[in-house]
Parts: sequence; C-alpha cells; structure tokens
Amino acid sequence: MSGNDLPGFDTSDFYSYECLLTDPERELLHAVRTFTTTEVAPVLLEHWSRATFPFQIVPEMSKLGIAGLPYRGFGCGGHRFLLDGMIAMELARTDCSVATFNGVHGGLAMGSIYLCGSDEQRERFLPAMARYDKIGSFGLTEPDVGSGASGGLQTTARRDGDSWILNGQKKWIGNATFGDLTVIWAKDVADGQVKGFVVENNSPGFTADKQMHKIALRIVQNGLITLDNVRVAESDRLQRATSFKDTAAVLRMTRAGVAWMAVGCALGAYENALAYARTREQFGRPIAAFQLVQDLLVRMLGNVTAAYGLCVRLSQLQDEGIAEDRHSSLAKAFCTVRMRETVGWARELLGGNGILLEHNVGRFVADAEAIYSYEGTREMNTLIVGRAITGLSAFA
Repeated sequence: MSGNDLPGFDTSDFYSYECLLTDPERELLHAVRTFTTTEVAPVLLEHWSRATFPFQIVPEMSKLGIAGLPYRGFGCGGHRFLLDGMIAMELARTDCSVATFNGVHGGLAMGSIYLCGSDEQRERFLPAMARYDKIGSFGLTEPDVGSGASGGLQTTARRDGDSWILNGQKKWIGNATFGDLTVIWAKDVADGQVKGFVVENNSPGFTADKQMHKIALRIVQNGLITLDNVRVAESDRLQRATSFKDTAAVLRMTRAGVAWMAVGCALGAYENALAYARTREQFGRPIAAFQLVQDLLVRMLGNVTAAYGLCVRLSQLQDEGIAEDRHSSLAKAFCTVRMRETVGWARELLGGNGILLEHNVGRFVADAEAIYSYEGTREMNTLIVGRAITGLSAFA
C-alpha cells in the first residue's frame, strides 16, 4: 500500500491538525473550502490580472458568517481563535487577497471596535459588519510612518466641542476605496496620545485614491486616504482607546491571523506545485518521480507543517487568554520567512511555467511579498521577541 492509499491520508494536513476542531467547526471550515473552490478560484486570475475586486463573492461570505468570528455577542460568531485562524489559512490557501480583505474587515476594523469601543458602539457597528452590510478598513500606516507608528503618527486629532477634527494621510489602507467606514488612528494634539475614530468614508474631507501598480495582493483595493478637516463626532471616538497600547492590543490579535495567512500562502503554493509535479512529464515520466523534485516537495511540506503547528499553539494561547506580543511576533516572523522560502521552492519546481498565472504559483510568490511585510516586518517582530528572551531592548 502506498502512502497516498492510506485511509484519511492528507498530503497537506500531514499531522492532521484539523482533528483538533469539533465536528461543527470542521463543517464550517469545509464550507469555506467549498466557497473558495467554487466562488473564488474561477474568477481570481482575471481579477488579479486587472487589479479589481470580485464583489460578487461578498454575499456568499456573508452566508458563511466568518467576519469577526472569535468575537462574542454583537452579531458575531463567538468561535475559537483556532477556528478563526484555520479559516484565515483556508482563504489564503486559494487567494491571499481575499484572505487579506477579510482580515482587514473582520480582524483589524471589527477588532478595533470590539476591543476599543463602548458597548453602544459595538452594538451600533458590529452586527452590520458581521453581515458584511458595512465594510470596514483600518487606517494606521501613513506615507512616512510605518514601523514607527507607536510614537510618530503625523495624522492629528483636535477636539472641537462635541467633535474632533482630523487631518493627515493614511497609506496602504485595504478596502478603503469601496468600504463604508474606516478606523482612523490619530495623535491627539492636546495630550500627544493616539486615539481611534470610526470615520464614515463619505464624510466631507475624506478621500481615498486607489494605489496603482502593485505587484502583490492585486485584488486588494488599497487606498491612499487624505483627511482634510474631517469632522468626527465624539460619539464615534473609540471610547476605550486612549493610547497606542490599545492600538497594539488590536495588532497583537490580528498579527496571529497574518501568521495563519502565511501558512495558507505557503500551503497553496505547495499544493499547486505537488499537483504540477504529478502531471508534468519529462524524460517519459512525471517529474514527481525524480529525487530532486521530491526533495523540494518535502522541504515545502516541512515548512508548512512546522508553521501550521506553531500557529495552532498560538491560537490555543489566544483561546486560553494568555497570548502576548512575543507569541504573535514569533509566529509572524517565523511563518512569513518559511512562507517566502516555500513559495520560492514551488516556483523553482515549476521552472519557466512558474511565472505563468495559469499554474497558480507565481501569484503566491508575488503575494507573499506583501504578507512578509504588513502587520510588522520581520525585523520589528524579531526585536519584540529578542527583548522578551534577553530582557534587553534593542529598539533604536
């Protein structure tokens, strides 16, 4: 009996991590898998090439109910972070852009309101967002401020009676060109502290210009947001966000989701390389029968399996309420490095065909570059983990 004939053998989930899910959780995960296969895969290459978003998939995502999955109450699912992470991986396994769209909306935007908003704000915003009736964005990064956001935000907020006046720019803001609301993080000119605001995208003075000529995550509609004296009511200021520590709490939670996406990106590249190797023939036999090809495939599978296991344990720590910055940072740094390595090997295995979109590997190679950088670069996450293990800060 060959390995592929073994009952229940899965060449992707090699250590059977799915067994950690309950039957209802596994049913939802498989429903997401069916959705990506039937709704996303047939249209993604056209949209990736044209840098457009497939809006027709949003109603189907609403039916799945996967936005804000781990949040309790306010129309959200209240499921485990473990399931939420596996779903992020599942989306990225087919397309990293769709995974990012959902991560920005359900993770960063909804997560900011869930963690930092009052009960009234959570009741006002989250149910509609959980149904995808309102699409959210997360405005932290700026044209001149990326990793230094904790102390160097240039977007300002000035109190004016019962309102706030926001001025500045935000860059790389996913969903901003078509979304309904954006969580804007700005520095209060009075006390110098970072505060969060839920801003309607149709507010006077709010503009979002689509960023063009990207080589990665081309389906994601990133916007350059300009805030020109945008007036926001005090009732739309996130009431429990009083400093960057609150912003960091959101990033701690969502950074885990990015690690899961990295696993999905690597997994998708591996699976497509494996399928190619089984069918592509050279010298009279499938290239999967050659030693060097099998070596590449096993290296890829090892990376995927190791990163998968790390993310499983991270999600378990989240579910136990004991996950810290150091845990999310190690996962983001490790999984994205392994992802980058894995998609490179997949590209190598396909030879010249690896650069053609039709073979579904070149897209993962390109998209991996964005996942590698956003929500904390490898260097920044390394410094967070380094400080934790040495007790010494190496931040400049």
